[in-house]
Amino acid sequence: MDDALELDILRYFEANQEAYPLYKALEQAILTQLSPVERKVSKTQISFSCGKIFAMASLPVRRAKGWPKICILASFGLEHRVDHPRIAVAVEPYPNRWTHHVVIAQPEDVDDALMAWIREAHSFSMTKGRSGSRSGK
Repeated sequence: MDDALELDILRYFEANQEAYPLYKALEQAILTQLSPVERKVSKTQISFSCGKIFAMASLPVRRAKGWPKICILASFGLEHRVDHPRIAVAVEPYPNRWTHHVVIAQPEDVDDALMAWIREAHSFSMTKGRSGSRSGK
């Protein structure tokens, strides 16, 4: 692993170290199941990309009622809205581009359902910008 990247990730979680294991569970699942994947740390999130960002991990800035004190948000983009109890928030910032946010409060929350959405987001990101990429979902 890139030591500089790992230091940036540790710095991101400096104020909320309890959430770091939740991130590591998500990171491990993504890096194990998808390729190629690059990670980038910014002030507000850690992004996962394959040329284009398909998923992000972030610490919640504002907490909705009922969210656990220790949690992260796993976010991913799809060309359609997913309606599921696990989806805390879904927004359509651009036509047919939906960003979904899932609360991760324990490592077990990084499960098959979440990873299926993230794998779909990875595939979708590989088609962005190409003509004829819309599947009509």
